[in-house]
Amino acid sequence: MSLQEALKKAEDMNLDLVEISPGAKPPVAKIIDWGKYQYQKMKDQQKNRRQAKSGDLKQMRFGLKIGAGDLEVKLKKIRKFLENGHKVRIQVVYKGREMAHKEIGYELIDKVMDQLSDDAILEQKPQMAGRNLSVVIRSK
Repeated sequence: MSLQEALKKAEDMNLDLVEISPGAKPPVAKIIDWGKYQYQKMKDQQKNRRQAKSGDLKQMRFGLKIGAGDLEVKLKKIRKFLENGHKVRIQVVYKGREMAHKEIGYELIDKVMDQLSDDAILEQKPQMAGRNLSVVIRSK
């Protein structure tokens, strides 16, 4: 239909005439409520933003004197985080005189990385920050 007819029809319905595809021959237009369309578009963008946030940074803390069973439980949890697309910060916490033996923490991180080598890649090298030694990993 002609432009004049389309505009009159949209005006009669108290809606807006919106050009959808101007490059087509003839151009394609739609009669819609522009405010409602913008509202729906904004809601879709918010939904997409919420869904895109699944790659958060999770954190797992280890003590230097962690037992083998506890280590396995924590590694299982880290693998679950990695499967869900999260990055994981592994943090070794030093308490008291443990600060005199920082190499034990590095050895613990090496041990954890060896066990996670099939699932994870080191994203950030081990880094000391106060009484904490941390490293960031992500899934392969």
